[in-house]
Amino acid sequence: MNRRNFLKLSTAMVVAAGTNQEPVFAATETTSPKAPYSTEGIKARPQDLSVRFLGTGASGYYKDMTRRRHSSVLLDRKILIDLNKCGWEMMPKRCHPEVLFYTHSHPDHYEPATAIEAGIKRIYLSETWMDKARKDFQKYSNEKHLPMPELLPLSVGQSVEEEGLVFTPMPANHATGDYKEQALIYLVEKGTTKESLGVRLLYATDTGGIMGIAGRISGIDPHLKVGRPITAFIMEATIGMGMNEDWRMFNHSSVEQVARIVHMLQKEGRYLPLDGQPAYITHMSKTGWPTQEGLDKMLPAPLRAAYDGLDVVFKSR
Repeated sequence: MNRRNFLKLSTAMVVAAGTNQEPVFAATETTSPKAPYSTEGIKARPQDLSVRFLGTGASGYYKDMTRRRHSSVLLDRKILIDLNKCGWEMMPKRCHPEVLFYTHSHPDHYEPATAIEAGIKRIYLSETWMDKARKDFQKYSNEKHLPMPELLPLSVGQSVEEEGLVFTPMPANHATGDYKEQALIYLVEKGTTKESLGVRLLYATDTGGIMGIAGRISGIDPHLKVGRPITAFIMEATIGMGMNEDWRMFNHSSVEQVARIVHMLQKEGRYLPLDGQPAYITHMSKTGWPTQEGLDKMLPAPLRAAYDGLDVVFKSR
């Protein structure tokens, strides 16, 4: 979508948002194509990265899980990013992941009791809130008489490998009740070498935009003369379409913001998806959002709204 069409669409949505009614969206030539998408409903090869969205909702869904569960993903059926009780309902049968990476300590992403009950053995999280996590896990381990998982601290930029995937934590623009805590987003790589991109997935939730440090670490900052493109993109869009002046902007991203990031990265050659592969949005709130069917029609290309239980395969380049 060119800049002129995108600005027209954004302006129309902002005008609608300024009324007392819910934003009204009209399909245009800039909207995403309908399914099928080349990334969905296919079998992953050994070199590909499979992702199941266990939940795609923001914290506002605490009292209503009928539409979206809290956000978390399962990678290659072996590793979790975030975990909550409602998301476990979307776990594939006979699937028992033992490794978990946390983004931050908000309860829609972090539930120690669920992790202990699920038999998680290794947990990675930012070193900035390790003491809190140890106390929480020790408490629930004692209460449930179940083994306590191994807790492993992460520092920004420190890459670790688990189950053939390399995780690099990067700072998120997101605050919790502990001002010392650094929330994280992740670069997830599979089969990446000096000669091959393999799969390079940027998973960014919760965050208001992409921080400069994260852009530098991941290689997508166009200021870098020698960077490294990503091949897959999943980002939160808590703030609904046409709601750019939402109060959550200090901690969360909007659809328009995600679209601008994606378009810029494509223009600069720092996002190289395969043909037919959308950039997925997740962590959607209850405000400013139509139904899933409405989203499929309204989102500007190449964005695609994930939904609970969606299986996506990001092919290796």
